[in-house]
Amino acid sequence: MLDEALTENIGSPPLLGVSRSLCGKRWRLRAADETAVVTIARQQGIPDALARVMAGRDISADAAAGFLTPRLRDSFPDPSDFADMDKAAGLVWDAIEADRPMAVFADYDVDGATSAAQLIRYFRHFGRSAEIYVPDRIEEGYGPSGAAFETLQQRGAELVITVDCGAAAHAALAHAAGIGLDVIVIDHHLMDDAMPPAAALVNPNRPDDHSGCGHLAAAGVTFIFLAALNREGRRRGTITADNEPSLLDWIDLAALGTICDVVPLTGINRAITAQGLKAMSGWRHLGLRCLAETSGVEGEATTYHAGFLIGPRINAGGRVGKSDLGATLLTTQDEALARRIAGELDALNAERRGIEADVLDAATAQLTAQASDRAILVAAGEGWHPGVIGVVAGRLKERFDKPVIVIGIDRTASPPIGKGSGRSVPGVNLGGAIAAAREAGLLISGGGHAMAGGLSVDPDRITELVAFLDARLGPELAAAADDMALKADGVLTASGITTELAHMLERAGPFGQGNAEPRFVLPRMRVSFAKRVGTDHVRFTLSDLDGRRVDGISFRCADTPLGEALLAAGPDLYHAFGRLKLDTWQGRERVQLHLEDLATAAE
Repeated sequence: MLDEALTENIGSPPLLGVSRSLCGKRWRLRAADETAVVTIARQQGIPDALARVMAGRDISADAAAGFLTPRLRDSFPDPSDFADMDKAAGLVWDAIEADRPMAVFADYDVDGATSAAQLIRYFRHFGRSAEIYVPDRIEEGYGPSGAAFETLQQRGAELVITVDCGAAAHAALAHAAGIGLDVIVIDHHLMDDAMPPAAALVNPNRPDDHSGCGHLAAAGVTFIFLAALNREGRRRGTITADNEPSLLDWIDLAALGTICDVVPLTGINRAITAQGLKAMSGWRHLGLRCLAETSGVEGEATTYHAGFLIGPRINAGGRVGKSDLGATLLTTQDEALARRIAGELDALNAERRGIEADVLDAATAQLTAQASDRAILVAAGEGWHPGVIGVVAGRLKERFDKPVIVIGIDRTASPPIGKGSGRSVPGVNLGGAIAAAREAGLLISGGGHAMAGGLSVDPDRITELVAFLDARLGPELAAAADDMALKADGVLTASGITTELAHMLERAGPFGQGNAEPRFVLPRMRVSFAKRVGTDHVRFTLSDLDGRRVDGISFRCADTPLGEALLAAGPDLYHAFGRLKLDTWQGRERVQLHLEDLATAAE
């Protein structure tokens, strides 16, 4: 419960309502039914803090055991509930049994690579091979094209399966149909009402799909498609107890794609991620093991390892190098090749970071000068590398707490073109807005999902596009203000921060989009020590009024009001907002506070 010292400065529940935190954020206390907290804690034998975290996420006492131990069997959907899923499975088995040449057309990001790798490995189990085609980000852009389909047909493909793309590729799919090439689409991006002419289109976000699984990444849709393939194979008698593949052999790939595509880690996504990380932790997958070694990952796999160390290296191939490197790494059985590709991706990732830093600096300068009342921020620059604009948009979204689109303009193209990538905030459907702009004739192409989108635009129409998006997203951003507040799961004292508690809180994971790491407020703390470390991080010690101490770190804050307050130290009192993280150093485990914000407290 909030004590008087906290409510005095921050407000009463449910809003912690910090009107002016040092990061300019509002704080909110997650509402948690007290009866549910008590019941969950008693029934599950867990601390009150963990029970409060669960109740604050609307986990009922009946669902508590399943939340703490997420299992596939409890949330796995019936594949037949997806429109065209059974049809697609039938077409693939027809091709396998007739020995028709197949190809997999994949998007160039982690979601596309992991989706493709699942299919390739499934086919390999039955002695079948399929070519992987990943378009070049610079030369071909996003998604399938008529030229790519012609190339695959010329190489002998009779059936093409697109993964993580294709649902909006009307012209390309019409071209494929015209040349007699069968195409199955497996996708998850938002669609309009018009259905492209595919042999089968599996997408939980197609208008007539009633699976209720629109939150899946393409890797998750593909994983469920493998279950549909197993079912169809059993129905035909081709799959028996002796040759049925275990889908758990590829759940690490499904988890990696799910984490890196930043979809909500709830329901089936949470089960795939939890079970997939367990499988990944064995590092039996050659490509993942080589990437883990290259990026310094040790021990059990976590969402951090997947999303911030392994994923960016796979993405680096599509962003600034060869688009198919990631998919090749995840499918190869040649250890020498895997190690070579992992090293190449690591080098490309370092190159990507340098390019990204230059674009980030230029885009930040543009956005800082834009009107503060805008609902969406758009930065555009000539020569900005299209492989890094999505990452830059994500960083800027975090900084400005608004949807951001970053557009790289190529005036050497004929005609000139701007290629943009955007990232959104909770409650603001950026993909839907981009689709609306496309339908309004403002874009050459575009689409996405709620939290992210991509587009191509005539550079001369960017101003018009911004006005359209600003008008459309303004009401959504205003309504989402509460969703964007920093949400605390409770209040902790310095003495309550222990390694035992940190271990227990990990049971609420895996953490990510839709299931944020638990955050807590530490009321009335002083900064007794602070030191700048690395480029712009600050390591510190906080002390409460009784002298009990909490060590911690705040990342990328040194040159912000938060960092300046920490480095000034002194007698001022603050409410601290952050999350508990376990840290092991020289064999000794300790708990740290990863600080995200401070708010001035009354004396």
